Amino acid sequence: MENPFWKTKPLDQLTQAEWESLCDGCGLCCLNKLEDWETGEVAFTSVACRLLDGESCRCKDYENRQATVPDCIQLTPKAVHEISWLPPTCGYRLVRDGEDLYWWHPLISGDPETVHQAGISAKGRTISEEEVDVEDFEDYLVDWPLKVGEG
Repeated sequence: MENPFWKTKPLDQLTQAEWESLCDGCGLCCLNKLEDWETGEVAFTSVACRLLDGESCRCKDYENRQATVPDCIQLTPKAVHEISWLPPTCGYRLVRDGEDLYWWHPLISGDPETVHQAGISAKGRTISEEEVDVEDFEDYLVDWPLKVGEG
């Protein structure tokens, strides 16, 4: 059997469809993060982008997201190589680092729900940034985006 594209192609050679399919739908990249200016350390919060649907973990307006949220980070092969805060479960990070995808990734399982069933996603664990003052984001610090399979 032929190796799947994510094992044979570098990120910058993927088709648009292959690129999009690497997203496991976890929603973790859509969580607001806080950076310590002195150390550069990045901490995740449970405060989600206003466009993240907290149940499906999908963007409510993916095609126009950067018009609504100008600081939305567009993941590109170049960006994936520069961003240090991608969660350890991220398909883009795994392929970048030469690792295989986890069993629950939709490309492996064939089911977009397994990322939620495995407890990897942000499903049901977020609050919209529209409900929290920016000054209070630090009250919502979480470490679960950095843990694999610990619910």
